[in-house]
Amino acid sequence: MPMPTHAAPEFASDQDRLDAAADAAIAACGGDLRSTIRALILANEYLEFELGQCNAAVSRGFARGRRGGSGESSGTAPGGAVR
Repeated sequence: MPMPTHAAPEFASDQDRLDAAADAAIAACGGDLRSTIRALILANEYLEFELGQCNAAVSRGFARGRRGGSGESSGTAPGGAVR
């Protein structure tokens, strides 16, 4: 079976993959490093917002014992009081 001509490039290491991604982000912003950083910060903020929405959508009973954090999933309230 012939290989597709548009196959994703193979990278020798994670460093090569990250360098290629950084180069692509800079190129997408016309070479302006400040614009690139702003775009990456906005993308990260959006992903954090989406993650918060997903966490809010998961029921506490389902997530109990599966999520770390403020004691919410351990069955104890902040300060150690048992719920």
